[in-house]
Amino acid sequence: MCRYTKRKVGSASRRGNEEIKADRLHLKNVTFRQGDVGALPFADGAFDIVLSLNGFHAFPDKETAYREVFRVLKPGGTFCGCFYVRGEHKRTDWFVRHIYEKTGFFTPPYETTVSLKKRLEKRYAAVTLGTVKSMAWFVCRKAE
Repeated sequence: MCRYTKRKVGSASRRGNEEIKADRLHLKNVTFRQGDVGALPFADGAFDIVLSLNGFHAFPDKETAYREVFRVLKPGGTFCGCFYVRGEHKRTDWFVRHIYEKTGFFTPPYETTVSLKKRLEKRYAAVTLGTVKSMAWFVCRKAE
């Protein structure tokens, strides 16, 4: 198990390391940046795509995170990602409650597949959503 401490995340996100990481991955139009998902330091409509992999189940203020993602996404833009949803796999639900929450990796409350679909459909013009055991994946398009 790998533990992401503030020190580890901080050292991995220093400017020099960000540039090295982008170069190593041969990414010319990507910048790695650490920040607060509840107060994204970007203008409204700044991004064509917002990608969140395994993030929302860890965010302490999920509603603010959803609002910020929507805010920084351009009209017609795509929000996609995946994260844990409660109620799809009993063994994973047990592990989340008894291990991940106690170590601080996951923060309740958690979405269910139904609550996630309803939440995304309130904000986005088109939503595709599926699950693989306890992981939900989704692709959403913001209205033009």
